[in-house]
Amino acid sequence: MKRPLLIFIVLAFGLSWAAALPLWFAGGIGSPLLRPLATLMMFTPAVGVLGVWAVTRTPFREWARQTGLTLGERKGRTGVLILTAWLGVPLLLLLAGFLSAAVGLFSLDLDQFSLFKAVLQAQGVGVPESLTTAVVLQIGISVVAGPVLNAIPALGEEWGWRGWLLPRLVSTNGMLLGLVYTGFIWGLWHAPLTLLGYNYPRLSSWAALFFVGFCVLFGVLIGWLRLRTGSVWPAVVAHGSLNAVSQSVMLLGDAAAPPNEVLAGLTGLVGWFLMALVGAALLRFYPVRAPQPVASPS
Repeated sequence: MKRPLLIFIVLAFGLSWAAALPLWFAGGIGSPLLRPLATLMMFTPAVGVLGVWAVTRTPFREWARQTGLTLGERKGRTGVLILTAWLGVPLLLLLAGFLSAAVGLFSLDLDQFSLFKAVLQAQGVGVPESLTTAVVLQIGISVVAGPVLNAIPALGEEWGWRGWLLPRLVSTNGMLLGLVYTGFIWGLWHAPLTLLGYNYPRLSSWAALFFVGFCVLFGVLIGWLRLRTGSVWPAVVAHGSLNAVSQSVMLLGDAAAPPNEVLAGLTGLVGWFLMALVGAALLRFYPVRAPQPVASPS
């Protein structure tokens, strides 16, 4: 029973380190290779799933159903939750940003958009005449098109974490522990990047430990989507939306007082609090059941 898990972990973690290794010798998170290599990393959990499938010899149609590639038994519910994830994650990001501002941890600049302007200048991009229009367009495009543009790499991760791993860990450890263990493993998998300070540059290598906390809490939310529908697609949309919109929201800040990503926003402690509340409410009022475990080699 442990062999499939070992195969999955070795492939997902080993290949992620192989993909990110050039960053350790070529400028770290400041390297121009960061984006393509980070995207390449996102496909390694899917390779892990394919590795397990190769030893299970399960017919692929059944394997697809077990690992959430279908829309689940209740397609209407899945469609509603896909739309909820599409719009809900940006709303959660905005709520975390404004809550951070309300408690004094995030200085908004909704008049001059100075942080957005500073980022454009640092990237060598011309500053548009109307920053307000540019900000609205960027956030709007991120919300509408982000999940589509990020769907394939997000599926590369989610087919592994929520598609294959989560049902297995929930069926053997119970609902809450299964969700927590999946998020913990997901967070550790990011270590090739987070040890370099990715997402939390001011923490340096401690970012690897801090990001695990975020992955556990956000993993509860998208894990609930997977278990509620029997499909991985709502989690794919939520993950893609997070990657598309999170940076845009933080660019609403003041360049004179840049946000502390450890404290502010959805990835900071304010966001942790918000996600814990939402996750607890979902599990309490809309409970999910453990799925049938995926097949193991005979």
